Amino acid sequence: MTPGRGTLGALRLAAAVLAAGCVGPVHGLYPPGEGESVASVWVVSHGWHTGIVVRKQDVPDGLWPQLRDFADFHFVEVGWGERDFYMAPAGTSGMALRAALLPSSSVLHVAGFGGPVERDFAASEIVEIRLSRRGLEKLAAFIGDAYAKDEAGAVIRLGPGQYPQSRFYLARETYHALKTCNTWTAKALRSAGCPITPFYALTAGNVMYQAAAFCGGRPGP
Repeated sequence: MTPGRGTLGALRLAAAVLAAGCVGPVHGLYPPGEGESVASVWVVSHGWHTGIVVRKQDVPDGLWPQLRDFADFHFVEVGWGERDFYMAPAGTSGMALRAALLPSSSVLHVAGFGGPVERDFAASEIVEIRLSRRGLEKLAAFIGDAYAKDEAGAVIRLGPGQYPQSRFYLARETYHALKTCNTWTAKALRSAGCPITPFYALTAGNVMYQAAAFCGGRPGP
């Protein structure tokens, strides 16, 4: 039986989606060239959710201007997720199901800390990735672009975060079942050149696996 035009169109679309997410380095960014300056970032798993840690002094001025809110800290962790579930004092299974089924608004959670990373996240799984400086710049620009802005171009602060030194900000993208906190982490790493596939990164475990297996990651202690 010959597939109809609608079926062929759907197959081509599916193939394009998969091809866009295929594992492979972003040429010119990763891996760092011989003798090229590098900077470390850390992927942190909190069980169901992943975040990215950067050393604040490694981020070039202007690419992630919201870091000014954390001037007193050496490191920041950033994560992205569904607004109501992420900001709730205690998320429920009902909230999680609603977040998975219904497209909804999203937030960024940014936390400052003094480091080292292994000490401040001693209870979490950690993978360290070494990026080229150009890759780090792309990562910082990706994160800086994730903030929603008001009519005056200012970020929208939503209140204190989950830790004393953290804040929530309104994010501009919509959360849904195929765009989760973990696929966002994978997309951020992909923007820096890491050969990671966001399409597969629906769980924290897959993000950590890909970071270690394909991005030259080094598991933390």
